[in-house]
This record gives sequence, structure tokens and C-alpha cells, in this order.
Amino acid sequence: MNGTDLKLLRLSPTSGSEAKSVFELVLYPDRSRGPAEDSGARPLEVNVLFTRVPATVKALERAAELARGLNARLRLLVAQVVPYGVPLETPPVLVEFQEALFRQIARGHGVETRVDILLCRDADSVFSRSLPSRSLVVLGAPHRWWRTREESLARKLRRLGHEVVMVYEKGNSHA
Repeated sequence: MNGTDLKLLRLSPTSGSEAKSVFELVLYPDRSRGPAEDSGARPLEVNVLFTRVPATVKALERAAELARGLNARLRLLVAQVVPYGVPLETPPVLVEFQEALFRQIARGHGVETRVDILLCRDADSVFSRSLPSRSLVVLGAPHRWWRTREESLARKLRRLGHEVVMVYEKGNSHA
């Protein structure tokens, strides 16, 4: 798989409306290094939440810089919203298409990257539940003069105790 490990995960939700992780895609830039060693402590991760392609690409670039400086790995969380009329097990977008798209987006940053695609009913809720406490989160957003959905999510995550760095498509970023 050219520097990529793909693990298929089928998780049973605790209730009918909770998220299911469809797959975890792990990209190791240096095969001699392999996965981060499990020393009992949680390895440092820089979490990037997928919002839209251009903003997320910009956020991944910034997150890769942070990860290299912190000797951390990247984790890209993708919430695929499945409408209520459709069972969570059958999303409207094929998992194979999602896998190819996010493999291309996450590749080439020179940092170990994990992609988690989560099937859910509400993206903001699944992001909140999927992040470990006090996580470092990088969030891409369009640059607007009004408050965007991404900025509202960042505000919610900060209230939950996470450190959030906003990266705007036009190049500005702030914590």
C-alpha cells in the first residue's frame, strides 16, 4: 500500500444514533519507524477536523508543522453525516471513495497520520465525543466577516477544554 496501513473497524454503537467508525487509515511516512510505540501513555496527537476540502488541506499543512515541532502524530477526523432515513451502515457516499479522497489529502506531510471516518447523524456531536480530553485541535475555515459554522464549533470545543487553532483559507490563523 505504499507506506499505508489500512485497518477496517466495525464498531457497534451503544445507541442507534451514535457514530460508527468505518475505517482507520494510518499513513507512516517512514516505514522503518512504524507505529508510535505504546508506552502506556497516550501519544501526543494534533487533531484536524474535516470541514471542507480547501480549508482542511490548509489546516493539515499547519497541523503538520505543529506535529513536527511537538514530535506528535496527526489525526484527521472526518464526520460523514448519514440522513435519518438511511441506516448508519449504508452511507450515501461509498467508503471506498472517501478512503481514496482522504488518502490523497493526508499524504505527503511527512508526519504519521491517522484518518478516522465516522458515520453519524450530527457532525459537531461526533467531533466532541471523539476527541480525548484536552486535545489540540486544528480547524480549517473560510475567511468571513460573520461567524462561521466552524468558528461556532471551535467555540464549543474550547468550552469543553480543548485547545483549538483556527486556520483560515486565506492564510491567517489564530488560537
